[in-house]
Amino acid sequence: MDNVALVLVILGALNWGSIGLFGVDILGTILGGQLSMLSRIVFSIVGLAGLWSITLLFKEKLPIKDRS
Repeated sequence: MDNVALVLVILGALNWGSIGLFGVDILGTILGGQLSMLSRIVFSIVGLAGLWSITLLFKEKLPIKDRS
């Protein structure tokens, strides 16, 4: 689940980057406009993935194994 959330967050970040740099909403364009039902569903899922990814900040990190 963590990897899926990270992929969705990365897609959302790239989309926001394209909006900021070029003024183009790639996901909205592909999915039929920003206000289409499909776009709103995808944007909502990306938002939920962002919320899920907050938990990754607080997970215990596994120690790196000694390679010697």
